[in-house]
Amino acid sequence: MSGSGGAARSTAARTVLAARLLAVLSCVLTAEAQLTGVLDDCLCDIESIDDFNTFKIFPKIQKLQERDYFRYYKYSKAANNSKELEDCEQANKLGAINSTLSNQSKEAFIDWARYDDSQDHFCELDDERSPDAQYVDLLLNPERYTGYKGPSAWRVWNSIYEENCFKPRSVYRPLNPLAPSRGGDDGESFYTWLEGLCLEKRVFYKLISGLHASINLHLCANYLLEETWGKPRWGPNVKEFTRRFDPIETKGEGPRRLKNLYFLYLIELRALSKVAPYFERSVVDLYTGNGHEDAESKALLLDIFRDTKSFHMHFDEKSMFAGDKKGAKSLKEEFRLHFKNISRIMDCVGCDKCRLWGKLQTQGLGTALKILFSEKEIQSLPENSPSKGFQLTRQEIVALVNAFGRLSTSIKELQNFKVLLQQTR
Repeated sequence: MSGSGGAARSTAARTVLAARLLAVLSCVLTAEAQLTGVLDDCLCDIESIDDFNTFKIFPKIQKLQERDYFRYYKYSKAANNSKELEDCEQANKLGAINSTLSNQSKEAFIDWARYDDSQDHFCELDDERSPDAQYVDLLLNPERYTGYKGPSAWRVWNSIYEENCFKPRSVYRPLNPLAPSRGGDDGESFYTWLEGLCLEKRVFYKLISGLHASINLHLCANYLLEETWGKPRWGPNVKEFTRRFDPIETKGEGPRRLKNLYFLYLIELRALSKVAPYFERSVVDLYTGNGHEDAESKALLLDIFRDTKSFHMHFDEKSMFAGDKKGAKSLKEEFRLHFKNISRIMDCVGCDKCRLWGKLQTQGLGTALKILFSEKEIQSLPENSPSKGFQLTRQEIVALVNAFGRLSTSIKELQNFKVLLQQTR
């Protein structure tokens, strides 16, 4: 009797396991079916981006980010008296900034500041000259899971979307836990509203959504899997990825978020191809005081620019701000002010490391848009002298490259998650 009962339980267990595997397989197939083909508002397909990023961009941008000019970012720690850190679990420990710098590096930064001050700057420097701003080594502070989540993180992103995405308060984003209950609303009313916007405002929303998706992907890909004898082990968390992006788990919202990530990648890729003439001039160098390294860094950067120019499915930014000049100028100014506001909202993030990477990626995207809005000024730059028309600070250059590097990593990690999910078939 007990034998037959054990066989029955074994059969039931196999049935449950088979059902689970079938469900996972269904999720994989559904996700792959939704995350393919041509993106909205442009003429580029996802598969072309995957191939281009994997075989051309990703290996080179990784090397560039390791060079001294690009690994140090000037960061001002915001005054944050919020008690929300109580909601952040491990954020106090895992989210702390590693501010270790060698004496040699500190001496070099003084030289960098002296060099930068000797240059003619005609653009805003914002807070990078703040007396409490210090350089942070990005390689010692990788972007990964910190335990910062829950209501605290949701409030920050909710403020970003509510205040900066041209959205009326009566229209709620799908799956927003801070929004009032909407009964049977599946979120489609939000996309009806979004599709009714002009291209520029629709693009702005997609950029912010893409940035949000990219940051979430980084946290899933570098998750704290376990901690043994005080030594943490980091790696991809498939369960967390599924929770945030699976079409069934997210009621179809996950694939939309990931498509916006690809759209953001295209925008920043286009900016890199457009800013190449600025860096190709002999008057521009990536100064660290080491002439040989500076030359190698610039050569690698120009090599990446050549790759970006070779991409044959760029976003056509000429379709934006193509209306009357007065209206276009006003909308551009709105974009600029929204990005400044998003940066200020990032100051409210209750986790140092999350705030560092959030502000860097926001500034990188803002710099990319500044480039796309300045095509004529870039084309008319003098070869051997600075120009009042267009200039980038060290901080903007570092943010631009690292922000695009994060997007490149996101798309690479997405391919890895696809493989991990397929392995469960």
